[in-house]
Amino acid sequence: MGSISPRTPRIWRLEGLNTPERWWIWPCGWWSRTDCPIGRPRGTCGGIIESSFPSPPFRTGSRRRGKKGAERVRLEYLDGALATFSGYIAADELYDGPFCVLSIVDNRTFRRLIYEVLDHDPTHGDIERFLRRFKGELDRRGLSLQGVTTDGSPLYPHPLATIFPGVAHQICEFHVLAELTKAVLRAVAKMRKRLKGRMPTLKCGRPRSPKALREARKKARLQQKVTDLFDHRHLFVQKNLSPLEHRTLIRISRNLPELRTLREIMDEVYRLFDRRCRTATAVAKLSKLRARVRRFESVGKTLQKLFSPTLEKALTFLDDSLLPSTSNAVERGNRRHRKMQKSVYSVRTLQSLQHRMALDLLREQSQAPRATTLHSLHRSRAAA
Repeated sequence: MGSISPRTPRIWRLEGLNTPERWWIWPCGWWSRTDCPIGRPRGTCGGIIESSFPSPPFRTGSRRRGKKGAERVRLEYLDGALATFSGYIAADELYDGPFCVLSIVDNRTFRRLIYEVLDHDPTHGDIERFLRRFKGELDRRGLSLQGVTTDGSPLYPHPLATIFPGVAHQICEFHVLAELTKAVLRAVAKMRKRLKGRMPTLKCGRPRSPKALREARKKARLQQKVTDLFDHRHLFVQKNLSPLEHRTLIRISRNLPELRTLREIMDEVYRLFDRRCRTATAVAKLSKLRARVRRFESVGKTLQKLFSPTLEKALTFLDDSLLPSTSNAVERGNRRHRKMQKSVYSVRTLQSLQHRMALDLLREQSQAPRATTLHSLHRSRAAA
């Protein structure tokens, strides 16, 4: 009997197939899913063969301008900045890691006049040398200094009295008020902590007895008082209060005479900096205020900043209508520098900081002409 299984076709043995890497005439041959993978061609889609432009490559931005910027600051920038010198300056130091940047800014035109970068914390000798350098620039141009505004740092009083004797020295009003504001807010926080300590401890579960109910109501009342003092703590240091805010302050300070006394003292402190009076009048008011604070022992411990000797120097501006009361001119430049350092964190060497400050000064120098040009262009386009 013959076999009934189907016939098996003959198997042909083929030689090993080699798929060589070769060029493909169609662009689709560059695709990764092609049957025949090929290498990427060299040229416009691969490696660069050579430049087809005959001239040298463009080098914009390849050269650092900091060194030339420092030279321009020493030569031409200071002449232009001191050409409109107002006579009033603000001085401050900016700490940047192990370095310190000393700056002097015109306190009315807000233009930085001179700077110096140190690789250590400044001393009285550094401040005195820096001020002598600035005094030499003023004497060379026949200019005089009328007033200086600084923060409460102890670095400046002695060098200023030595190099600029008789020049009015103003302590920044903002720094003095900030210290007093922090002291008052700490006093409000202590009062909240004291009220929390008066809260009775309740047992678990719903209160049933009359005594437990009274304690629960007392705890809820004290908790509401603590919450109000926290939510409206700014009312104890805010300069001007609306009628609604004044009523809120009276409500949350009920049965708390210490806090009301603190608010009254803050009102007196704000009146000291009123330009309608003179420095002698303000100093007399300050003496009466200090005597009042001494009568309240708890309040006197809180407001020790009122007895600081720098507070009298913060009232110097009352005798000179052109002397600014704050050092915001130099603080604004410091804030701009800190913002720049956040994005350019690699600028942390002495030379790079010097060059960066020079570029910042050159930017200020070109800011006014650029604004004038833009204003002229906008006006001409609007007319057309």
